[in-house]
Amino acid sequence: MKNWIANTDDRVFVLALWLLVAISFIAALTSNASLVTYSLLLYVPLFSVAYFFKYKSLQFSFIAYLLFSFLGDASNLFFLENMLTKASSVFYFLGFMYLLIMILPKFKVSEIRALVGSYLVGVFCIIMFFLFQIYSILNVVLNSATEVQLFAVKSLSLVVLGLISFGVYLNTQTKVSVWFLIGVGSLFVSVVLNYVNLYYFYHLGFVAVERILYASALYFLFKYAISDKMQIQDSKEISTNNVLV
Repeated sequence: MKNWIANTDDRVFVLALWLLVAISFIAALTSNASLVTYSLLLYVPLFSVAYFFKYKSLQFSFIAYLLFSFLGDASNLFFLENMLTKASSVFYFLGFMYLLIMILPKFKVSEIRALVGSYLVGVFCIIMFFLFQIYSILNVVLNSATEVQLFAVKSLSLVVLGLISFGVYLNTQTKVSVWFLIGVGSLFVSVVLNYVNLYYFYHLGFVAVERILYASALYFLFKYAISDKMQIQDSKEISTNNVLV
């Protein structure tokens, strides 16, 4: 019975994911600008409702991430207003920081092997090189130094989040850590595509891919939140049983 309920909840999340994917495709195929613009407001609330369909509580860090992401999504709708564009970057950055707070306790520096540490440092250097190239281009393209700095801060926070997630996966190699890593990876590519659409070449096809990746990121992050919550509950039950014994 417990497995059936768990599978039902997973189907609700999959249904929410496919609904958002369908909306993204329809918006791209019909070139419906209004649907492209305002459908972004559905992403966080839809997955949140699917989560609270069964679970009544959520980790504070993840709630903060969802709140700041929704505020970033809402601000991002008004790109023509320069101040609101900057506000959306700040909101997204704060959300990424709370995701970092979520995963950081699972990153044990003492448990990292020398080979894994060297690999993480190498990946970090490669990614930073490409980010620096993009940063240099934005310095020329954009007139606002603040926007370029916000891009740098937001991108750097995502890179650190991705490397910490990757380090946790390499150390634990669990299904839960894979979900978080996939979620962060999807989020990173979604942010990159968002900058491409805003500052280089706007195309509804790119917007659709960006939104699908964003929906996928939320899907996997929520799966991580559910699994992490269940693991904590199981550990508490085991501790209680041990005390009773």
